[in-house]
Amino acid sequence: MSTVGVTSAADAARDPRRPQQRYGRIVVVGGGGYGGYYVRQLHRAERAGAITWEELVVVDRDPACAVSVLDADDRPPRLGLIVAGWDEFFGRYLPTVADGDQHLADAIVPSPLMPHLMADWLLARARERWPERTVQIAPIAELPSIPWQRSGDDGTRYVSFAEWICPINCIEPARCPETRGPRSWSLPVALTHPSPAGERPASAAFPLLFHCTHRAYGVGMIDVRDVIQADATIAARGAAGEAAFLVGTVSHCHGALRCITIGSP
Repeated sequence: MSTVGVTSAADAARDPRRPQQRYGRIVVVGGGGYGGYYVRQLHRAERAGAITWEELVVVDRDPACAVSVLDADDRPPRLGLIVAGWDEFFGRYLPTVADGDQHLADAIVPSPLMPHLMADWLLARARERWPERTVQIAPIAELPSIPWQRSGDDGTRYVSFAEWICPINCIEPARCPETRGPRSWSLPVALTHPSPAGERPASAAFPLLFHCTHRAYGVGMIDVRDVIQADATIAARGAAGEAAFLVGTVSHCHGALRCITIGSP
């Protein structure tokens, strides 16, 4: 999976040898408390010269959300608010990326409380692609070696290596701020490599993981090009016959997983 090798914009501002991060469109999911915080942090990073973008978009159903009333001093340049449901927005936006390459420098800032939006979009795309085939969500069994797990009503399995409450601005450093010891865990590794006991979680499902890495002042993002590549992978593997995919939006510590299965032609 592609990542940007920047731990925080504070580091970038201190180290002139580190290049400025450049994005096309940055999409912030939600304009409430979390979204407002992320926008203010991105503004700080932009002023520090650590990050820049062509367009910063916040998506929220409420035209009077917190982002809409930010003070002028907290409003970064090229900021726009799109009033729409999240599924509605991504249903319009992501196909435009899939049909061209003009948005492949875009990134998404997930909200800690959002549903598994990327899995929703990939599921809808597969059903549009194969209306005559069974495309559904399969349950995910208990995953080895991950201490906290819960299943949602929509088939999403939420997992975490943290059994404590993490701060919103944690950048998941090599030394965990909670345990004060080395962070020896990483969900992308745990979900794609066998455990010490030789177990591989969801071994029948091909992993499609969107790794949310921290880019600037505690703001995590996933790259849009990874979502588009996942859609292309589902199209190619599904065209060959039955297939199953473990779709996850994950950081090192936390994640939302869903298993999408494609039935036989």
